[in-house]
Amino acid sequence: MTRRFSRTGRATALATILTLAASPYGALAQDAPAAPEQAAPAATAPDAATPEQPDAAAPTGDAAPAAGQPDGATTGDPVAQPGEPAAQAGQPGGEASGETNGDAAEASGTALAARSPATQRQVGSNWPFWGGGPNATRFSPLDQITPDNVSELEKVWTYRTGDMPDEKTEGKYSPEGTPLKVGGSLYLCSAMNVLASVDARTGKENWRYDPKVSDDAIPYGATCRGVAYYEVPDAPADQACAARIIEGTLDARLVAVDARTGEPCADFGDNGSVDLWQGIGDKVPGWYAVTAPPAIVRGIAVTGAQVKDGQAEDAPSGVIRGYDAVTGKLAWAWDLGNPELTGAPPEGETYTRGTPNMWTQATADEELGLVYLPLGNSSVDYYAGNRSDAEHQWASSLVAIDVATGKPAWHFQTVHRDVWDYDLGSQATLIDFPNKDGDGTTPAILLPSKQGDIYILDRATGEPLVPVDEVEAPKGGVEPDVYSKTQPKSGYHTLAKRDLTEADMWGITPLDQLFCRIAFRKASYDGIYTPPTTDRHWIEYPGYNGGSDWGSVAVDTDNGVIVANYNDVPNHNRLIPRKEADERNLKPINEKQPGDEGGTKAEGAGDPQAGAPYAIDVNAGWRAPVTGIPCKQPPLGGITAIDLATGKTLWDRPLGTARRNGPWGIPSFLPFSIGTPNNGGSVVTKGGIIFIAAATDNLIRAIDEKTGETLWSDVLPAGGQANPIVYEEDGREYLVIQAGGHHFMETPVGDYYIAYALPED
Repeated sequence: MTRRFSRTGRATALATILTLAASPYGALAQDAPAAPEQAAPAATAPDAATPEQPDAAAPTGDAAPAAGQPDGATTGDPVAQPGEPAAQAGQPGGEASGETNGDAAEASGTALAARSPATQRQVGSNWPFWGGGPNATRFSPLDQITPDNVSELEKVWTYRTGDMPDEKTEGKYSPEGTPLKVGGSLYLCSAMNVLASVDARTGKENWRYDPKVSDDAIPYGATCRGVAYYEVPDAPADQACAARIIEGTLDARLVAVDARTGEPCADFGDNGSVDLWQGIGDKVPGWYAVTAPPAIVRGIAVTGAQVKDGQAEDAPSGVIRGYDAVTGKLAWAWDLGNPELTGAPPEGETYTRGTPNMWTQATADEELGLVYLPLGNSSVDYYAGNRSDAEHQWASSLVAIDVATGKPAWHFQTVHRDVWDYDLGSQATLIDFPNKDGDGTTPAILLPSKQGDIYILDRATGEPLVPVDEVEAPKGGVEPDVYSKTQPKSGYHTLAKRDLTEADMWGITPLDQLFCRIAFRKASYDGIYTPPTTDRHWIEYPGYNGGSDWGSVAVDTDNGVIVANYNDVPNHNRLIPRKEADERNLKPINEKQPGDEGGTKAEGAGDPQAGAPYAIDVNAGWRAPVTGIPCKQPPLGGITAIDLATGKTLWDRPLGTARRNGPWGIPSFLPFSIGTPNNGGSVVTKGGIIFIAAATDNLIRAIDEKTGETLWSDVLPAGGQANPIVYEEDGREYLVIQAGGHHFMETPVGDYYIAYALPED
């Protein structure tokens, strides 16, 4: 049974009201940063003394997924098996050659073909992938920390990157970092892409490398979610860059350094760097940036990029590209608007502009040779009338790309003609899904969405393994003939709550509540997928940060439990006619002058949407004026456990306390669990513990997987908007979280990576 926020008794209700944030993303008041436990390191060249090459021992833990076929024939998009022809992008059902464009490939210096499947390191003593193991389950098989002893956890080391905002970048930091652990070292990045290796046991820095990213490259926020680790097949252990760390940067480069020394890999691109602006067009800093690590499949590093939302229809391309992880040479490109172009565009031309991009984390399937891309929507987000047929087809879809050819094998769309910014933000997770007849499992992919639906798809074909219905969508809006008449709805599970009512509107004073109720009555609202309007505001619920976002879900594969945290926050939006937008001087990023404001507003807050007849205003989190109090009653965020086999809710509870929240930005320091917005994900362990920070209360917490009860928590020196990891070193289990804070979530910014463990005997 789903649990909602309880207000039992007038006294409890009053206490909760008085402790709600002045902003749904956290109080404006900030905790004082804790005193540094380690001096911030200076930006220096790699140390002469470096750790030994991480061992290449045989992987342990979950077995690599086996390639499997669906049990029954289903209908859907044209499907090609890896290595076979696939339907061309933008041409449903069309035939396409599995060959690449020879001229373009030669011009781009195409790499060798994808390699054979390699044995993958597994999660356990290591955390070798952004999602833990190759299946991205964020499940650790370690069980040293249990519900019986988790209360004894203590802080054992703190590492500080030294990367903090200055006067120019104040209000623009949102690091969101998840480190990797391989052998005895952790590999991590800072908000501005400074790479570092630290000792997994002590937190002592081994080396650091600063790629010198310019401040003007920051889009909405300075964000580096993590790095990728790659071992060159058959390379001698003492060879330079035999094991390498690869990251994407805010100024759109792929950077590769030696995992032992931090020195740039001379054999990768131009002395360790590949320029991703090639083929994109005129360089406009901050418009095109990479915030997620590449997914490496059969030796091909696959990357997309974040294209800053809401600027112009003529935005940089959302092209997906694969690069040889050893040489950095372009292996292939997938331009969904021009599928015949499979390499670099001819000189003077660009990849198709304005197409859907992939800003989040892809998932690699080494066995099938596929990479699963969660795509966003087209530029611009809230107007669809000028989009091409190809954009309508591929936007807000999970696309499986055959890494041998760079061509789509299948795709599954979660929103038709998306005008709500419901792009796919979560990394997809590879699972073995129980068959209906109880006879075995099917290799599957679990896909969460921002609107809350969770889908289970066949990994090889993309066909749903649990029914997906098409439900009637609301009518009206400024483009009634363009919007889709139906929208997909998962028959498996949804994180979404019931539709809002006027009774859900509230505030800390009667005036706040009255304002919100009047605004609710005036707004256009017909449930989820309410069409955008310009003559009045419309309510988008959940908002674009709703449901499951980039933190993704964790899956306990031993016990068959999905752990999903979510946001339950509406947005209050209005399309702005072009004349009004011009009067407000709303300009896209490529037309702004030096010194113009940028990077501090939420996405959609006065975005120009140049080329469309409307700009857009989004009141993210829908706050009342003056007080900034949210119009929706709490909870504004939660965490739930779901039975993997059935999709049924096991428990559901608010996530986040009122300790940092209070009227007018004054922290109450009260421990009431009210459910705050959250950003970041969780890890679940065989010991039966869920570790998560994410909420705006600056706490890292341990939750009992069986009951949902908080068993332990600790106050972080800055916001914990990041995914934690769990690993083992010298027989001791460690928990590590980045406390970097987040400008959009309004939590205090820091440069900390913090490790916890049980006391040593």
